[in-house]
Amino acid sequence: MPESEKIAKQDPIIQLIVFRLGQEEYGIRIEQVKEVTITPDIARMPKTPAFVKGIANLRGDIIAVIDLEERFNLRAADQPMPAVSYTMAIEAKEYTIGIMVREVPQPLSIAQSVIEKAPEFIQDVNIHDKYIEGIAKIGPRIIVVLDMLKLLTPTEIMQLQTKATSSAADSRTKS
Repeated sequence: MPESEKIAKQDPIIQLIVFRLGQEEYGIRIEQVKEVTITPDIARMPKTPAFVKGIANLRGDIIAVIDLEERFNLRAADQPMPAVSYTMAIEAKEYTIGIMVREVPQPLSIAQSVIEKAPEFIQDVNIHDKYIEGIAKIGPRIIVVLDMLKLLTPTEIMQLQTKATSSAADSRTKS
């Protein structure tokens, strides 16, 4: 077997969806992203954190939409999103959430070895599970790789599921 094939087999390729939050680039493994669409109309929900923009109807599914720039304190709460933004639907076993981003996310294939373990001090101390999977260095680019399934706390997931479920039920009874 040629040396290049041995290296390829030892170093799997990871596919990311890369997007900007503030001035930085972030990536999510492609298998966590169900779809990317222009952000639909969002209905604001009472008693939710500021980073939860509300709920939206995405192809018949009611999902909670969150703003990671606000969640990560990369943009002030009163600074508006552009007129057109995009939403990535992130799918987990129990829920689907929408993540608002400013620009169309781009796919990127990289070798797994390019992703280095994130230093402990950059993790959010308020979140028990570590949602920063690692840091990818590609030439001058630095991409923070997120594990979206660990981003929200179990309490936040329960709140969002309850709000989305009750809103979906309300919309069905009004029809």
